[in-house]
Amino acid sequence: MSIKTTNPATNKVEKSFDEMTDKQVDNAIELSNKTFQDWKKTSYKERATLLHKVADLMREKKTELAKLITLEMGKVIAQSEGEIDLSASILDYYADNAEKFLADKKLSPEEGKAFVRSSPIGVLFGVMPWNFPFYQVVRFAAPNIMVGNTILLKHASIVPQCAIAIDELFKEAGAPEGLYTNLMISGKRSTALVDDTRIKGVSLTGSEGAGASMAEAAGKNLKRSVLELGGSDAFIVLADADIDQTVDLAIFGRMNNNGQSCVASKRFIAVEEVADEFLEKFTAKIKALKVGDPMDPSTDVGPLSSQEALDNILDQVKRFESAGAKIVVGGKRALDEGAFMQPTLLTNLNREEETFKEELFGPVASFYKVKNEQEAIDLANDSPFGLGGSIYTKDIEKAIKIADQIDSGMVFINSPTWTQADLPFGGTKRSGYGRELSEQGIHEFVNKKLIRVS
Repeated sequence: MSIKTTNPATNKVEKSFDEMTDKQVDNAIELSNKTFQDWKKTSYKERATLLHKVADLMREKKTELAKLITLEMGKVIAQSEGEIDLSASILDYYADNAEKFLADKKLSPEEGKAFVRSSPIGVLFGVMPWNFPFYQVVRFAAPNIMVGNTILLKHASIVPQCAIAIDELFKEAGAPEGLYTNLMISGKRSTALVDDTRIKGVSLTGSEGAGASMAEAAGKNLKRSVLELGGSDAFIVLADADIDQTVDLAIFGRMNNNGQSCVASKRFIAVEEVADEFLEKFTAKIKALKVGDPMDPSTDVGPLSSQEALDNILDQVKRFESAGAKIVVGGKRALDEGAFMQPTLLTNLNREEETFKEELFGPVASFYKVKNEQEAIDLANDSPFGLGGSIYTKDIEKAIKIADQIDSGMVFINSPTWTQADLPFGGTKRSGYGRELSEQGIHEFVNKKLIRVS
């Protein structure tokens, strides 16, 4: 089987790659395990020097790397360049802060002396998605390389050139062979690798199904795992919100990355005092979005990642409509060529229909009018997902009280859920478990070793 780059703007195959054989994969695991024996003995300074070099190379090659992202998954070019900048900042962040984050923690026992020392655990296996081809990889690899672990990375099959480029960045930066290894294999072969005793932990960002399969394999083998899965973030608009500003943020929150983000704002919930105004202005902004070539800087929304992704969301919208939803804007394929979807807005959604519990992964927004704040909270929590969410109001204290009642891993006030190096990222419920980024994100695959002196 070959792994292919298919340009979603044209649906044409650009390049094909052969999968690795079982022998090649076994050799890669063995080399990663061997490299770990040496890498775990390196200093934080040596590790940091490597990550800074990778970050520098990313910035130097930003234009060509961004074009690879846009070619393979359709992100508009300015956002692809932004992803490269974000990825480089994460590499620098962990290079600068890991030693402090992993410093010995002194304890105060009744007798003697004791401290906890952070130690690496070994070879880690990451399974990463296509929607942020560099960022998703870096937020897993950077902290764990600083810990002293080594990385095996199976990337999404639709972004093979991005996967290869990341591997080459580490090689060019001078990483020892086996420190970071790209595994060119299909998703079907990923779960079986967790059985390998040389692999000590696994991190997956992806679908619920893939997460459940990986968690089962990790649990069976008594291995640590981190899962970042789907989301259906609520975007709650209160009566005193600045509606014009909030609508602009709503467009960014829903349409960024062509709507294909786990933390995209997906369910727009407005209290009745401002619901009609918000809906009218939101509708107008959606109608004005330009769909087209993602390499064109004037494009607002590019294609979905693949024809399959387009077919799936078109089918969802059709089922939503059959279950009673009203299509206010869009709802159909856009353009004659490529995996383009019209930016879409749905209203009149019936919460009793199980259909409406699904995640919409594309440029499709759903809108709800509610009577009051409590109803907004109840609706926000009426989801199997619990990744992020956001609240819009001038009353910050009120927003914090509401945030306390939202069942999610992250709540942003007056901004859509987003990410940066120094903020922890992760969810609850069916959105997964564990945290990435910030200081919290470096401790997931660490042995917290107690050393006691009597």
